[in-house]
Order: sequence, then C-alpha cells, then structure tokens
Amino acid sequence: MRIAVVGKGGAGKSVIAGTTARLLARDGKRVLALDSDLLPGLSISLGSGPDPVDPPLNQAAEKGENGRWRLRQGVNVVGAVKRYTTEAPDGVRLMQIGKSGKEGIQPIMGSINAYYKMVHRLRDAKTFRDWEMVADLPAGPRQVAFDYAPFAETYLVVVQPGSQSALTARRVAKIARMRGGTEVRFVANRVKGKRDTAHVERLIGEQVFWSLPADEGVAEAERLGIAPIDHVPDSPTIAGIGELVAALASLEGQGQPMKSSNGVSS
Repeated sequence: MRIAVVGKGGAGKSVIAGTTARLLARDGKRVLALDSDLLPGLSISLGSGPDPVDPPLNQAAEKGENGRWRLRQGVNVVGAVKRYTTEAPDGVRLMQIGKSGKEGIQPIMGSINAYYKMVHRLRDAKTFRDWEMVADLPAGPRQVAFDYAPFAETYLVVVQPGSQSALTARRVAKIARMRGGTEVRFVANRVKGKRDTAHVERLIGEQVFWSLPADEGVAEAERLGIAPIDHVPDSPTIAGIGELVAALASLEGQGQPMKSSNGVSS
C-alpha cells in the first residue's frame, strides 16, 4: 500500500496518516512513514515524540563546489532509511523533511534536498517492494504538483464539510490525477452523519470513498499532543480508519482498479 494523504490544513491529514501507519505496522507490515510537512503533525499522530531540531536527513546531504546541494558520497536510499529515519511506536520508520523554525527553512535545506532525492528512489529500490508507505503532505496542492510523493499509488484527499476545504480538495485531486498512474479517493472527515457526507459530495462533485466521524476524543488527543491511537484507541475515528485501511487493502488484494465507490462508513 502506497498512500499520500493530502488536503487543506487542519482537515485531519496527520491523524489519518499516522493512525494508518500504526495500524499497518500492528498487522505485521513493514511501514515507512514520510513527513514532508514543515509544520508539526505526523510525529504527534504517530506518537514518536517531539520533532528533532536537526532532522537526521540533514546529515545525508552536502553542498558541492557549485554551491548546490547533493547527497553525500556513498548515501543511497536503502542506507538512508536505515540511518536517517527514526523509529516510531509499533516499529514504524519515520523519514522527516524537518520543521521550519525562527530561521525559516535555511537550517533544513540539506534535509529538504535529501528527502526529495530519496522519495524519487524509493519505488525502484527492491528492498522496499514489500513495505507499506504512508506520506503526510502539507496543506494545499504545491507539493503534489512538485511530485513530493512519486511512490504513491493512491492519494487520500481529506475534506471537511466546508467550502474552503472542498475547494482545496478539488484542486489537489485535479493535480494528482494529472500525474497519471494514481488513484484519488476522497475521505470526508469530522462528519456528523450521512447528511454531512452528502454535503461534502455536493461540494466536491464526486462520491466520497469513506467518511470519519467528528470525535471529541481525537480532538482532545490533538490538543494534548498525544497520538489518538494511544489516547483513545477505541474511539469511532480510530475504528473508522481501521475500516478504511481494510477497505483499501481488500480492493488491492482483489486486483481491482481503485475507482470511486459507495463505501461510506457512517
């Protein structure tokens, strides 16, 4: 399963990505979680602790004589995953682009360049053919357009019941489809019932593949900075994400094309 989770900021992308990665790992899968968001999110939803000030991938890059960033000699994608990722709960490996701070992105430019080079080599590395990959991309369409998840076979576009969230979802979906070879599935998040799901479908003009409920337990976990799967493991949202993952896995296992479906959980 190769998934990129995208959408508007605050739509719940990180919760879905982090919980998906943890659930896959608990099912015995080897999982690589990829975080290219410059703002905190995925590490919290994974339960891996604070984001490092100096992301490990900074050590994988150096500036050449021409002043441009390049990978250090001897660094390859297999070695980078072993050396420059961190371990999250349930054995998930986390590769981070890093977070922007008071000095902006300058301190993590090495990591940004290394990350981009690495994600473009993951798909061809035999070592990772049986790994699950779950990427959390930042808000909006920019990184989708610049191909920050070239390994993704499915884009999960997270959208809340609101016009701005739906507008971003439509833009992201359009760009993702232009890449070719990928499927787009809409996930309605924080809905209060079938009426909200239907409202999302009217706003985006397409069917929703899955819906996840508004969940105070998950909201509390986010306020506390705790992974929802640890704070409220039996909550409706965690159960719903589990059903979403199972539905995606079932379709892939049957060899069916990842078309839009009516599989909406209420």
